[in-house]
Order: sequence, then structure tokens, then C-alpha cells
Amino acid sequence: MTTPNLTLHHLQIGQGERIPWLLEELNIPYKVVTHKRSPLLSPPELKALHPLGASPVLEDHTDASNPITLAESGAICEYIIHKYGNGRLALPPSHKNFSDYLYWFHFSNATLQAAIFRRAMLCGAIPNASSDLRYLGAADRVNKALGHMNERLLKNEWLAGEEFTAADVMTGWCVTTMRMFEPVDLSEYEGIFAWVQRFNKREAYRKAMGKSDPDIDLNETSSAKGPAPIELFAKAMAGKM
Repeated sequence: MTTPNLTLHHLQIGQGERIPWLLEELNIPYKVVTHKRSPLLSPPELKALHPLGASPVLEDHTDASNPITLAESGAICEYIIHKYGNGRLALPPSHKNFSDYLYWFHFSNATLQAAIFRRAMLCGAIPNASSDLRYLGAADRVNKALGHMNERLLKNEWLAGEEFTAADVMTGWCVTTMRMFEPVDLSEYEGIFAWVQRFNKREAYRKAMGKSDPDIDLNETSSAKGPAPIELFAKAMAGKM
């Protein structure tokens, strides 16, 4: 098999950390180009790579006659797994936990991440948000999503069941680095907290984070209380920038 020629563009402190983690788990060679936020969103050179200015962006030049540029972290994960990973870290349809794998692989982007971000936006945008029904509804959605995930992890070592999979890769950032944008206290969620401790010790995770976000303190992002929030994000949500 031809050695993959992959370049990952990663906006630091962002969901793109999923991709180097996946690549390290699969032992697939890659180059990572890190981009600092400017001041909060993507800098011009990253925006130029994709019409939406999205991150992460994967460039695949393995086949020089057909170069690929791909955004969306979920799509990139599936692309890598099936094109270069021989299906590893995904469960096949014949597996007893196939439906669990599919559900939890999509849970982060479809439910958890969106709910947390919506709560953050409403908290900043609505005066006295803690007594506003719109904010309270969003907060309840977050609590239900986290509770649902916690119940799963109280009974299973990994999200898909007994095996570590890309579902764990997709979801991990929501309760680690993403807490720099919106606090989540994991001391209330024993199952999630124990799961974070397990994957935080994985060599591939720590190696990937060292390459993509070396300034992030993994002891803080994996702690129960979480890391310090990004003040600039809070100001942006409150319309004070």
C-alpha cells in the first residue's frame, strides 16, 4: 500500500484535535499544520483552504492526480478509517455493537456539542439567563445529554461497548478541551469522568495533543472541574468584543 501523504490543518483549541488522535491510534503518518485563533475564529490562511473557513481540514495528496481536500471532523474520521485504516476503530455491521457504535459516533456532533454550545451562546446573550426559560431549556438539554452519556459509561468501558473506537475519539473533546468555552463539572458524572481518565492515559491521545495543542494542560482538561475558560469567547457571546 502506498504511504499516505496527509496534511491536517488544525485550528488550535478546537474539535480538530480529534483527527491527530485518530491518526496516532491508527499509526498513520501525517503532517499537522497548526493555526492560532485570530482573534477567536480561523485566521485568513485557514479560511482560504475551505469555503466555510472550517477546521479541521485534511489535504490528501497520496494520489497526485486526484488531490482531496476534506472538512468536517466526522467525515474526515470516516475517510481515514475506511481509506487508510482498513476499518480499524470502526465496528462492522456484523458486530453485536454496530448500532451502538453508529449512535455514539454521531452523538457528539448531532447532540452533545450542539447542546453545550447553544447553552453557552444563550448564557452570554440573555441578561439574567439563569431565570430565562430559553436558557433553562438549553441547560436542561445539556444535562439530559450528559446524563444519558454518563449512564452509558457507568455500564461500559467505552462508548461502543468493550472496545475503544472512533466514537470515543469523536466525543472526547466535548468534555475536555471544549470546557474552555463552556464549563462542565464532571464531578457530577462519575461514568464520564472515569472514561476521561482512561483515554487521557492513552499514548496516542497524549502524543496527538502534544503535536496539535502543546500549550493545553491535559491535567486541567481531564480534571473534574475542568480548565480555565477562554475570556475572549465569553466576551464574544455577550457581544462585548
